[in-house]
Amino acid sequence: MDRLSETKIILVKRRSRLQDLVARFNSVSQARFYIEHLGADFSDYQREHDEYALALSGAGDILQALGRLQVLDRMYLPNFLFGGDEIVVAVGQDGLVANTLKYLDGQPLLGVNPAPGRWDGVLLPFKVPDLAKVVPEVIRGRRPRAEVTMAVARLNNGQSLLAVNDLFVGQRTHVSARYEIRHGEVVEAQSSSGIIISTGLGSTGWLKSILAGAAGVVNSVARPAAPVNPPGKFEWGADYLYFSVREPFPSRTTGVRLVFGRITAGQPLHVVSHMAENGVIFSDGIESDFLEFNSGSAAVVTLASKKGILVV
Repeated sequence: MDRLSETKIILVKRRSRLQDLVARFNSVSQARFYIEHLGADFSDYQREHDEYALALSGAGDILQALGRLQVLDRMYLPNFLFGGDEIVVAVGQDGLVANTLKYLDGQPLLGVNPAPGRWDGVLLPFKVPDLAKVVPEVIRGRRPRAEVTMAVARLNNGQSLLAVNDLFVGQRTHVSARYEIRHGEVVEAQSSSGIIISTGLGSTGWLKSILAGAAGVVNSVARPAAPVNPPGKFEWGADYLYFSVREPFPSRTTGVRLVFGRITAGQPLHVVSHMAENGVIFSDGIESDFLEFNSGSAAVVTLASKKGILVV
C-alpha cells in the first residue's frame, strides 16, 4: 500500500478496565458477575472498552497511511528499544502519555484523547481525526513542540529512576518513613508520610493536592487570619522542581523545618534512608516502578539531563 513516508510511527496503547477484569476473572461473563454482584454498572466498562477499541482502530487506519506503523502495549515500554527517529502516538489517558514520555529520548510524542466526553485530557490535545493533519506536520517539522522537564533520583548504588510528573520517597506501606533530608545548608532528620518531588508537568496533580490540603488546614486553624492560597502550576519546561514533605512529625529526634522548597541543578535534594525495610522511591504514581530505598541508601534528586518532547 502507498503511504506518505517511511517514517516509523509507534502507536502506544494500554489495556482497558474491561481487559484488566477479564485478565483477573478469565472471561467477560465472570467479570460482569463480579461487577454487578457489587452493585456497580458493568455497562460502563463495556462502553469504555468499545470507545477505546474504536479509537485505536481509527488511529491505526490513519497512521498506517502516513508511515511504517508499529503498535506497542504500555507494559512493554520498559524493554522496548526506540531507534531515535520515530514519532510516538499515545492513545489513552494522561497517565499513558506521562508513562511513555520517560522512556523516550527526544522523539516527539502526541497525546490522543480516545473519548473526549469521558476524559479531560490535559496532556491529550488531539482527537483521532486530528492525526491525519498533525502527523504530516510533525514529519515535515512544521508542528510546535513543548519541552518537558523531568526529575531523576540517583542512588549511591548506581541505580536511577526518572519521573515525568513526580517522585515519591517514603514507605511502601502507610507507616511513617524515617530519613535524613538535606537541601542547601539545612540538614534534618525527619519522620513523615514521605516526600513528593514534582515537575512542572505534574504540578497540577499530586503537588496541587498537597498544597491545597495544607492551605485548607492553615486557613481553618488560623481563622480569622487572611486565607492562604497555594502557589499555582509552573511551566512544563521550568528549570526547577518542588519538593514537599507530607505530614512531618515533630519530636525530640525529628524536625519540621525543611518541608517545602525548590530543587535546581545547583541545589539538588539529598535524602538518606533510615528505614530498615519497605523503603521505596517510585515515579509517576506507578508503585510497581520503584527503587528500593532502605537503610544505607542515599538518593540525590535533581533535574534529569534529558527532556521530553510533547507535540502541541
